[in-house]
Amino acid sequence: MTSSVLDQVLEEIKNSVGRDRVSIDADDLITYGRDWTKAYAPKPSAIVFPRCTQEVSQVLKICSAQGVAVVPSGGRTGLAGGAMATNGEIVLSLTRMNHMADVDSIAQTITVEAGAITEAVHQKTAAQGLTWPVDFASKGSSHIGGNIATNAGGVRVIRYGLTRNWVLGLKVVLMSGEILDLNGSLEKNNTGFDLRQAFIGTEGTLGVITEATLKLTRLPAESTVAFFGLKDLDRVFDLFLRARKSPFLVTAFECLSRGCLEAVLEVQGLRDPLPSVSEQYVLLEIEKPQSADQLELLDQWLLDCLDSGITESATLAQSPKEVQEIWALREGVAESLGHRGRVHKHDISLPLSKLQAFLKDWGRALGTQYQGMEPYIFGHIGDGNLHVNVLQPKGMNSPEFERIAEGMDAEMFATLKKYQGSVSAEHGIGLLKKNLLEFSKTPVEMQLMRSLKNVFDPKNLLNPGKIFD
Repeated sequence: MTSSVLDQVLEEIKNSVGRDRVSIDADDLITYGRDWTKAYAPKPSAIVFPRCTQEVSQVLKICSAQGVAVVPSGGRTGLAGGAMATNGEIVLSLTRMNHMADVDSIAQTITVEAGAITEAVHQKTAAQGLTWPVDFASKGSSHIGGNIATNAGGVRVIRYGLTRNWVLGLKVVLMSGEILDLNGSLEKNNTGFDLRQAFIGTEGTLGVITEATLKLTRLPAESTVAFFGLKDLDRVFDLFLRARKSPFLVTAFECLSRGCLEAVLEVQGLRDPLPSVSEQYVLLEIEKPQSADQLELLDQWLLDCLDSGITESATLAQSPKEVQEIWALREGVAESLGHRGRVHKHDISLPLSKLQAFLKDWGRALGTQYQGMEPYIFGHIGDGNLHVNVLQPKGMNSPEFERIAEGMDAEMFATLKKYQGSVSAEHGIGLLKKNLLEFSKTPVEMQLMRSLKNVFDPKNLLNPGKIFD
């Protein structure tokens, strides 16, 4: 894009939606031109801040006519480069579109603009005894539009499922400027193709989500958390099976290795709640028993886990403060590993029935071919999602580390494909994982995805280069 074309486009946008909606400030270009991915440098040409769906339509129509690429941007908490503007694109930031309508208590829905912050939606709905049950560590800065565009997961997928389960309707703007109003607040609408689903999880490559009608559910009962130390991964899965068969409603089942816990304790200065050291740890969250009989049943269940040898040690939170302290051990892992040094990371998932076999196969390969490269594994065992991290060893230079890590990746993804896993469980593909799609998608699937992109965005101007080239 030449400077004259850019100047013309920006002038048209200013005349259409307001001069205060456009910024070429250097700080804004850096801030809004990137997400949490550290692998790429932001290089947008300008940032546009629309305040309503109609303004989004006008901006996209102008850019489409001039052949100017656009990158939609929300809370920018993604980890796959899905919101990175690296090639002079105009960034369309929806941060000012944060209106939330009143909660419809009868239908148990709320309609919000794409820039509404996830935690703000939680707070507004909680006042009516309801919640949008999509929850994760970045909820204080992530946007609803981004949650939907990436089909966000989080820590309670085992209880509530993914974002797409909680979206009734969408308002979407195509690159041409056309506005689609999809499904509204209908619970039932069996009228052919459900185009709403075409925009959930496609990372802003087919259209820009500007508004959503969200399905709500009642606030869960007060929860409590237990923390376990276990000898090995086999016992982690034994505990998971026992938890699933227990009389308690499981809302989260998270695991972390000893190395992960040590990193959190060291960096965050937190207290180890267990008296002894184990190789694996599990955080189990359940709805808190409400009667004395149920509490006694829970205590007995925990004792049985210890007496059976499944767990080496365990503790049950005795207060909301202790619940927060135990959750901090899990939620602080990623940040703590980053403080220790350079991290090579992946976000993968497998069918639950094949998770153990995958970890054993891959573990054998690591032990024979990559001694000294210790994996730090944590994640949502309850839904088959693992976060695999490898830290650069002290004394190893970065090029050597990346070369070895790439070899480890090849081994891991070949094993992942063998067990029908996914190269991205919840972070998406973006720029970061395009070369890995072949491990999870067949050539026919890839061709169909490209065909769909061509239908919605034939000029390839909307978030170009994301998912595939």
